[in-house]
Amino acid sequence: MRRTPYLLATVLTTLAVGVAACGGDDEEPTTTGSESTPTATAEASGQIVDNPDNAKVSLTIGSKSFTEQRVLGEIYAQGLAAAGYTTKTDLNLADEQSAMQALEGGQISAYPEYTGSALLIFFDKDAADLPKDPQAAYDEVKTSFEGDGITAFPPAPFTSSNEVAVTKETADKYGLKNISDLSKVAKDLTLYGTPECRQRMDCLLGLQEIYGLDFKRFVPVSGDQRHEVLDSGRADVSIVYTTDPQIKRNGEILLEDDKGMFPPYNPTLLMKKETADAAGPDLAKTIDLIQKPLTDDAMQELDARVDLDKKEPAEVAKEYLQETGLIK
Repeated sequence: MRRTPYLLATVLTTLAVGVAACGGDDEEPTTTGSESTPTATAEASGQIVDNPDNAKVSLTIGSKSFTEQRVLGEIYAQGLAAAGYTTKTDLNLADEQSAMQALEGGQISAYPEYTGSALLIFFDKDAADLPKDPQAAYDEVKTSFEGDGITAFPPAPFTSSNEVAVTKETADKYGLKNISDLSKVAKDLTLYGTPECRQRMDCLLGLQEIYGLDFKRFVPVSGDQRHEVLDSGRADVSIVYTTDPQIKRNGEILLEDDKGMFPPYNPTLLMKKETADAAGPDLAKTIDLIQKPLTDDAMQELDARVDLDKKEPAEVAKEYLQETGLIK
């Protein structure tokens, strides 16, 4: 597995080049002579700027209760704290419905949600009608949430969609390459997935309705066991996430979604519009800075530090912010 000093070096280099080329505002910051300011210099380098005026704004960052969400929650909370906001976290919200209830009820100020999940679960989109383009999916999410008084900030670069995984032995035994290939053998196979998988079109429900698969049985399991059940042989098939580090480590095979069931799953930070407006202009700028380095590879590595290296999400989030140069 990649070790800490190397993990985000490529991301940091890319971020530095990208920020230097694009800038954080329409006008380039002045960085020469006596006209240079700490704020301008920090923004040009991609560093989060501490604004003491933001301390009067208190934000509770929530997340659903699995590794990637907890890491994201800590990254947002610590990054916004570096910008001067007063932050705390609530990182054990059970699922999408619980997180949205907490947001609407004021128990949390924001939480990261995946664009595909939002369209499927909150706006009752049919899986077949979901946009396949990530930007189009975000645009639809943004517009849909505006009617509910919720701001969906531009998404992070990485996508974390559900995937159908099998061991190499199972793939070789049954000649599995595509999800459709399961149609001949599903009746003899056991599928594992999270409890909500039964009701989701991007999970068991979609496999039944879109692919016509009838598994021998479905077994609900907590998200942190989705690879262990494959490795132990309890599961023939398991629903995993794109950014899971165990995929490469365990040599698992991801079956091709040949019918396009899984939509884009880029995380977008959701926040009530009134909260976002009260937080001022630093909020959107800071969120953008925080997210720039969150590529697929970076998120897979951050997840690995928690799931494989057994570090705490808060520690991993701090490492991310430091290694990418977002904070000192």
